[in-house]
Amino acid sequence: MDLSAEEVVKGLLSEAAYATPSDNVRVEDLEMKLPKWFDEAKFNQGRRFFSDFCIAHTLSLISGFIAVLAVPTVIKVMIGTQRSNTPYTAYKRYLSTYLHIITWASHDLKPGSPSWRSLHTVRARHVVAGRAARLKKQGTVSQRDLALTMLGLIGFSVLKPDKFHLVSVKKGDMEAFVHFWAVIGAMIGCQDRYNICRKTYDETYQVCQELVDRVLLPCLENVPEYFEHTARVLIDGGSAVFSFIDGDFIIYWTKHLANVPGYIYTEEERLALQRKLKKFSTGADKNGVDANELIEACGLPFDTKSSRRLHADDYDTVATSPAYKNLPLKAKFNMAVHHIILSIYSVAVGRAILNFIFKCMLFTVTHFPMTAMWRYGYYNAFVNIFKEGPKDDTPPKLNCEYQKKNEETWHQALTSLIWVERGLSRH
Repeated sequence: MDLSAEEVVKGLLSEAAYATPSDNVRVEDLEMKLPKWFDEAKFNQGRRFFSDFCIAHTLSLISGFIAVLAVPTVIKVMIGTQRSNTPYTAYKRYLSTYLHIITWASHDLKPGSPSWRSLHTVRARHVVAGRAARLKKQGTVSQRDLALTMLGLIGFSVLKPDKFHLVSVKKGDMEAFVHFWAVIGAMIGCQDRYNICRKTYDETYQVCQELVDRVLLPCLENVPEYFEHTARVLIDGGSAVFSFIDGDFIIYWTKHLANVPGYIYTEEERLALQRKLKKFSTGADKNGVDANELIEACGLPFDTKSSRRLHADDYDTVATSPAYKNLPLKAKFNMAVHHIILSIYSVAVGRAILNFIFKCMLFTVTHFPMTAMWRYGYYNAFVNIFKEGPKDDTPPKLNCEYQKKNEETWHQALTSLIWVERGLSRH
């Protein structure tokens, strides 16, 4: 853990990080042990901080999951497992993943505890998935992929705490939160030199910012094939748990958090983008500015695909900006609800009430998942985190299949809003 932030990023972007698998042993030979630098008091403080802001961290996690799917090596392995290519398999996979995280935050980390068993299960699945990917010549579960997955789990909470109204209730909360995830990373097989969670919050911030700028941002601007499908089935499956989430809104919000050009939310962001576009364009240039000119080149082997051109005149208001304007009414409504919920969450009393409601919802989802029962059947609705999810050989759809959008009619918009309101009332 003595490497600088620059050295960690350089190491992660090296070929060695991708060539090194998460584990070099068989599942039965896995050895689970706490890292030498484990601090129980700090770890438990990090657990408490996660619990205190469970809704904010959950929203951050959802966007993080979506962002990581834009990394070609990650999505290749995910598709190859055939465990998240349909809404049902995605529901089983990602709810299981989320319940693993809740388990880590809810129990002491000791041999034989639920969190210890959970971490062993996750690590073993990485070994199996990596071996299967190598046999199919679809890549591997590498140290780099583990680190980028960690970036999805923690990145936006570290980099954009203001977007989720995350504040330290007690001194050292953010440092403890970083330590919590550093330990989790080590327990699932991430080597110290590749662990994005460093000794301090500031170092971790630097590593996360570099990786977002040099990996997630260019990947989200130039998404790989099947990204739209994989992201949307994740959200569709997840809506059986959080029925108010919406694919168009979540993808927009994820790109906004990663600073993808054109995905703006505030007037300040609009003005900054418009000034930048005017600076990059010339008076004679009517073609606008290539979005890739506004971001760093990808630090991974990558083909630039985007041909989006941005025009300063399109950003006179947030409402008329192309990406926002093309959102359906349901997505815009969800964005407003998201803003209202987080505004309430910023107040201690509001946070306590919403956390209570959220934890009651989690109890219901775990023990009586009504929405999933209705969609997938009684027995299929329950998720056992210690049991591998089902497979489905349904091939994913191409990105272009999701880009064929017809103009939304007023009755379609009204119907979508009614379904959103029904979803909110259930929770």
